[in-house]
Amino acid sequence: MAHVTANRDRLIARTRRIAGQMAAIERALAAETACALVLQQVAAARGAINGLMDEIVADHLREHVARPDLDDRARAAGAEELIAVIRRYAR
Repeated sequence: MAHVTANRDRLIARTRRIAGQMAAIERALAAETACALVLQQVAAARGAINGLMDEIVADHLREHVARPDLDDRARAAGAEELIAVIRRYAR
């Protein structure tokens, strides 16, 4: 997964921001913050996770499906991996 390795620092920074958002949600729940504010925090965290997923999916497509030097077997394997992940994510 060279594409994940190449973007490792940026992806780790994104996951740390998401972890911070989740910690803020936990603190808000513990402090009995108004539900509308907690819902906004949850929506923001979900958006951040979706953004992370979008970036990794796009990188996977470029690296494991759309690269012109891949043979048909490798391209099919990359596509099947992505289909499985998207199905799981969509549940």
